[in-house]
Amino acid sequence: MSKNLVIVESPAKSKTIEKYLGKTFKVLASYGHVRDLIPKEGAVDTSNGFAMKYQMIDRNQKHVQEIIKALKTADNLYLATDPDREGEAISWHLLEILKAKKLLKNKDVHRVVFHEITKKAVTEAIANPSELSMNMVYAQQARRALDYLVGFNLSPLLWKKIRRGLSAGRVQSPALRMIVERASEIEAFKAREYWSIDAELSTQQQKFKAKLTYFAGEKQTQFKVTNAETAITNEQTLNFIAQGQLQVVKVETKQRRRNPAAPFTTSTLQQEAARKLGFTTKRTMIVAQQLYEGIEIGGETAGLITYMRTDSVTLSNEALTEIRELITHKYGAENVPKTIRTFKTKSKNAQEAHEAIRPTTIQHLPNEIKTYLTPEQYKLYNLIWKRTLACQMIHATLHLLAIDFQCGHSENIFRATGSTIANPGFMAVYLESQDDKKDGDDTEHFLPALSKGEYIPVNDIVAHQHFTEPPARYSEASLVKDLEEHGIGRPSTYATIISTLQNREYVTLDSKRFYPTDVGKIVNKFLTAHFTQYVDYNFTANLENNLDAVARGETDWIPLMADFWQPFKDLIVEKEKSVQRKDVTQEALDEKCPECEHPLSIRLGRNGRFIGCTQFPECNYTRNLNDDGSQSEPEIVADRTCPKCESNLIFKNGKYGKFIGCSSYPDCKHIEPLEKPEDTNINCPDCKDGHILKRKARSGKVFYSCANYPKCKYALWNPPIAEACPECHHPILTIKTTKRRGTEKVCPQKSCKYSTPCEGELLVADKVSETES
Repeated sequence: MSKNLVIVESPAKSKTIEKYLGKTFKVLASYGHVRDLIPKEGAVDTSNGFAMKYQMIDRNQKHVQEIIKALKTADNLYLATDPDREGEAISWHLLEILKAKKLLKNKDVHRVVFHEITKKAVTEAIANPSELSMNMVYAQQARRALDYLVGFNLSPLLWKKIRRGLSAGRVQSPALRMIVERASEIEAFKAREYWSIDAELSTQQQKFKAKLTYFAGEKQTQFKVTNAETAITNEQTLNFIAQGQLQVVKVETKQRRRNPAAPFTTSTLQQEAARKLGFTTKRTMIVAQQLYEGIEIGGETAGLITYMRTDSVTLSNEALTEIRELITHKYGAENVPKTIRTFKTKSKNAQEAHEAIRPTTIQHLPNEIKTYLTPEQYKLYNLIWKRTLACQMIHATLHLLAIDFQCGHSENIFRATGSTIANPGFMAVYLESQDDKKDGDDTEHFLPALSKGEYIPVNDIVAHQHFTEPPARYSEASLVKDLEEHGIGRPSTYATIISTLQNREYVTLDSKRFYPTDVGKIVNKFLTAHFTQYVDYNFTANLENNLDAVARGETDWIPLMADFWQPFKDLIVEKEKSVQRKDVTQEALDEKCPECEHPLSIRLGRNGRFIGCTQFPECNYTRNLNDDGSQSEPEIVADRTCPKCESNLIFKNGKYGKFIGCSSYPDCKHIEPLEKPEDTNINCPDCKDGHILKRKARSGKVFYSCANYPKCKYALWNPPIAEACPECHHPILTIKTTKRRGTEKVCPQKSCKYSTPCEGELLVADKVSETES
């Protein structure tokens, strides 16, 4: 019978921890939060000191019952939920439930935190328990109450003033504002033309370029030449003066040091994983959680990285010693700096003094443990391992070279710049990526060794036209970076913020860039116009600072709530009365309706914005937002007629893009996709009547389904082959490719586990599935 009960959040690490602690300990999981606010009005009683009404989370009731049962026979309770505000709150909620059931009499309760899941860290934490931090609990309660009050009061207002189903959040709304404002900048951007002139040179069997910096004694700034006529005239003049050669008039060399980036925080890990690995913030946190909770390696299970929700860039002395020893062994003592490298956090709101995200032991080399990891786990672990190692290596030394060339006389100067790596230092292991680099930004330009007075052959002098470019749309990495710099939210909440904006269809992600939807733009317009303070970046950041102060015990949470609530509630009441729905969803146009002569306006419909008559419903005139109002004949599909009524088929636009439809709509409702499904010539095993067709989903993903849909709903993700399963005799098999198992023939029946390696001749390009196991 276990005398000690340990409660963690995740079941993934419970067995590992139980193994470390021995037979006198039982480890159970809470499976995250055990209680939450009741999901209705009045959950936060604003007239009674912001008292909060909680209820048990249904899905976790059975886990709480298991904890209650185990506690009855235990002497000691160790609350070992995650080492952050949310973890502290989970422990407090569990304690409140156990107190209410009078189960804590004669039992010792301890709070322990595991910054890493290793035997040493776990046993040390159990040996040195602490108490629950009520200040952190209060900070989490205040945060939850604020989110509830904003959501339960502002979201219904959006329903009334825009449309049903919308929501606004304390942190998601400023994040939406950032994306919309960036899109507005891009839309308002006016490109400016400018020209540059390059000399194309070659010597010592090496080609390189030099840029014109002075012409006729005048410095060539970006907008010095803004038209083709001047640029071509200057180009011709320089070619004439050069007479096929330029003279070296100045050679400058200097040395520059480049220092490594700090070890990972939650935010920088999310940014780098997005840039280098293409991971979403959500995927990064899921995989990091797996690495933290434990991986079985050679029969032993241990956490591979420290806790992944942290703002800290510090490393423990033990970890630093181990890292410096490995650098000495693997890269030589000359790559170890004389003093330990330390870093300062860049985050305005750094909180909770954990370590940075690092391997629990740097001796776990990525390539040596690769076979125990999934491809995603390996990629992320490799990234963390390299960043950690590099941060304690010597700086890189770069040689910078600048050469000035004279064209004809001293008033015309070209300059070539380049660099060489004298000593790579940390760059031999890891180099931090940057957002939105232009092509060639990271290209090393190597120049030949030249001396002052030399004449260098010129192949040509060429003028190049350029246009200024708008700022880039936000990627996940650049959005996370700006959220952190503005102090909006916390790194642990970024993935949720981004998911919420996408789930609400306020933004879409296209080619890894965020685009605000019409609904997102209108919601943002409403909030910035009427709730300006609450989507202000500084206001949001200051509120986060105040919540941090609560966590540190420097301020009380109830006055903080009161200061926020009353002005916010008053504004809600005022806007409910003063704002009309048409003021929010309609935008007046200086154009009259062609049918009734009343004004037109831009309006919001189910499928986005459109132009409609202000006299609706008396007048039903509408058109697409981008139409100029002129009537154009629909484009007819050549050499085809409707298979149902033999009318012409035409190209149409719908919610999901272009498609083909019958010109006799609504009498005939025949439609089909632009891309005709490809016939595999394999009979459907379900209805045994139609063939299986290769189709494309709205998301662009390829799938296979019966031609008799919707009568027959048989469908597959993997390409089928006309070969019966040798085990269950299902009429077809499928071709499945995964990184771990390669390409196999697999039975599509869930009840059958048949699979066998695939022969090479079956691997037709369009039959290879990218599905992960």
